[in-house]
Amino acid sequence: MKIPFKNRGNGGDPHSRSVISRKWALLLCLGSFCAGMFFTNRMWKVLETKAVLNTTEVEEQRMSINSLGCSPDIKEHGFKYIPRKVSKTQNDVKNLDKAISNLEMKIAVAKASHDSILNNFSASENLKIDESAVKKKYLMVVGINTAFSSRKRRDSVRSTWMPQGEKLKKLEDEKGIIIRFVIGHSSTSGGILDKAIEAEDRKHGDILRLKHVEGYLELSAKTRTYFATAVSLWDADFYVKVDDDVHVNLATLGTNLAIYRLKPRVYVGCMKSGPVLARKGVKYHEPEYWKFGEYGNKYFRHATGQLYAISNDLATYISINQNVLHRYANEDVSLGAWFIGLDVEHVDDRRFCCGTPPDCEWKAQAGNLCVASFDWTCSGVCKSVERLKEVHQRCGEGESALWTATF
Repeated sequence: MKIPFKNRGNGGDPHSRSVISRKWALLLCLGSFCAGMFFTNRMWKVLETKAVLNTTEVEEQRMSINSLGCSPDIKEHGFKYIPRKVSKTQNDVKNLDKAISNLEMKIAVAKASHDSILNNFSASENLKIDESAVKKKYLMVVGINTAFSSRKRRDSVRSTWMPQGEKLKKLEDEKGIIIRFVIGHSSTSGGILDKAIEAEDRKHGDILRLKHVEGYLELSAKTRTYFATAVSLWDADFYVKVDDDVHVNLATLGTNLAIYRLKPRVYVGCMKSGPVLARKGVKYHEPEYWKFGEYGNKYFRHATGQLYAISNDLATYISINQNVLHRYANEDVSLGAWFIGLDVEHVDDRRFCCGTPPDCEWKAQAGNLCVASFDWTCSGVCKSVERLKEVHQRCGEGESALWTATF
């Protein structure tokens, strides 16, 4: 059989027809079939290769997960193990940061202490601090804020809750408690006021002189200088500030503070939030009242100024940054402001602000001795020179309590 093809140019002439034999048609079909098979086989190989590659990638990912200690079926469990590990790592980093911060502050205060001793910075003339004393660790340094005109107040404290003479030295050596009246200099350095304090210190040996000019409106600066000076002279767990018209039970104070000995950045006292007094002429007027918001607002929480304690790292922070710490009109507000932006534990302990008898007496009879007693109306014990002895007799812990206490 022959297949005819018409040639349009020849008008269909039968002698000009092209004919393809059956043999060539068969070869053409066979070639087309082979070409199709060859192309189809290559496509399957490409697909199989991709599948193998995908399987290999998945296997590698599973092996990577296993090498990190995660379960291969982590997807089914909603990745519940990953947040735990991330959280633990974050906590470890935070703890490391805190440790580094504490070490940096200790290095800074050691340098400050060394510089202060070399330059004879702000120490009493008869206050001798040898190398062994600097290295010794104390429980607390108690600074009693006083003024040139408060000689009788100082004597009332000496005759009640503050040990004297050899007992004062014994208190330092055996109990790790340093107590000093804290006072600066008069505006006329070397004048009669300074000479009187020097004579008093020679007699009692219990006064710490600050590089500071005394003045009621300078209490914030005095407080800042006190902590910076104390932390450079003595290495203690706590630094305490108390007014000279407040009654204190030293053993109870030490026992309460010892609870927080291992905690960083502790600020202990009676926390309050009084009104910001904008009107001029009133007591405790705040010239920078506008910084605290609308008229009638209250201060942030801070310890009342009659007595409070801060840990070593906070005293170190004040020492390092004393030149840039802002001072408000009231020293207790200033101290609270210095800590408000830090990671500080505020401890509100109401035993730091008991009332005078009968309040502190009732609490003592109930076995809940007060750390400090004073009258809120007077911001201290009213007529403390005459009444401090009575408060001590009725609310005191007894002399034996101090010597038998363990901190």
